[in-house]
Amino acid sequence: MNLSNLQPAAGSTRNEKRIGRGTGSGRGGTSTRGHKGAKSRSGYSKKSGFEGGQMPLQRRVPKFGFKNINRVEYKAVNLDVLAALTENGITTLDAAFFVTAGLASKNAKIKVLGRGEITKALEVHAHAFSKSAIEAIEKAGGKAVTL
Repeated sequence: MNLSNLQPAAGSTRNEKRIGRGTGSGRGGTSTRGHKGAKSRSGYSKKSGFEGGQMPLQRRVPKFGFKNINRVEYKAVNLDVLAALTENGITTLDAAFFVTAGLASKNAKIKVLGRGEITKALEVHAHAFSKSAIEAIEKAGGKAVTL
């Protein structure tokens, strides 16, 4: 085998349809577009969601709900995750620590939640804490510092 005798597998390719090249070709005249109407014209493009004049689905279904523009999204971190990360002797957990540990991006707000148990005295710096998380951290002798 060499470059001069390479070819596609048998039956895998077809010749392109040469449209609009006279009546003798069998695809002249209307060029396979049918007769008249917007779809036969050049420049035709159907609007997305158009259903042929029938009332489209997005207009038949009623509107509901709203987006609260004042919503604050927090990245949740639980106590059991903190306990696992602090096994190597770390006692202060701040925003930079959460970023390096891969728990949050640098612009994310962090909320510590109370799932799991904590035994070491940790100083945790976060944007928000649940009540159960504050209780657990302080019961272990640590501090929950709100940023």
